[in-house]
Amino acid sequence: MSALPPLSALRSFEAVARLGSVTLAAAELHVTHSAVSQQMRQLETLLGVTLLLREGRGLRLSEEGRLYALQIRGALQDIAEATRLARARPGEDELVVAVTPSFGQKWLLPRLPRFRQRYPGYRLRLLASLEVMDLRQGLADVAIRIGQGRWEGLAQHRLFEDDLLVVAAPDFNGGRLPQTPEQILRCPRITGFESWLGWCQAAGVALPQEPAEFVVNDSNLSIEAVRQGQGIGLERRSLVAGALESGELVTLSDLRVPYGFPYWLVWPEREATQAKVAAFAEWLQGEVLMYLG
Repeated sequence: MSALPPLSALRSFEAVARLGSVTLAAAELHVTHSAVSQQMRQLETLLGVTLLLREGRGLRLSEEGRLYALQIRGALQDIAEATRLARARPGEDELVVAVTPSFGQKWLLPRLPRFRQRYPGYRLRLLASLEVMDLRQGLADVAIRIGQGRWEGLAQHRLFEDDLLVVAAPDFNGGRLPQTPEQILRCPRITGFESWLGWCQAAGVALPQEPAEFVVNDSNLSIEAVRQGQGIGLERRSLVAGALESGELVTLSDLRVPYGFPYWLVWPEREATQAKVAAFAEWLQGEVLMYLG
């Protein structure tokens, strides 16, 4: 590693190569023109290669300089990314949980005060995203996922299976709520990720041929639209249980159909012995048991 040039010289060379000017490179790096010029001379001396060709008052890259600049630029980007990942990785006293926005807001968030009260020594950070995070990068300690399991390199604990039910605001249609499956399907439907086919089959009615009046690709938005009375929705019980309990939403039918994908708690296998992972897993299982009744 002793053969590595100084990082400051490499950064200066990359800036000069990219901007085509020592003056511009110095301004970008917040150093003097002479400092950049000196670093360029030191780098060429260390390498024994001419990187920059002086032409009058200008500069251009030699062929060796052009190739070296491309390689250095990639290496500096790798260093920057490695630094970002190192800074983003959780500390010993920090618990980072990756979760989908809808489940995080509707199910997990209302329960977290109990975890924070029980484990005040951990700083809690939620990473909410629809994208499936690669936990092997170490940016999150645990994640709550929906799927069939069998994620490579991850320890997995099945939390619970969900079901789908039809909900509406209590004052939907002036409070004249539909009573039968046929009446339900004649109402404006707000469709998110969930298909009505399974519910229609369980109810013994045909799936309407006309598309839903309102399609939303986010469960939080579809539930909010239903809460505002813009239509009825087929939603996961876990996401509307709080609104049903508070009276913001009501069910339109006793019929429930299974949701095809269970919830899982997952974490990197190498982190299985971490105290904070074990603490969160134990607490979460208790919350699931209370939720399931």
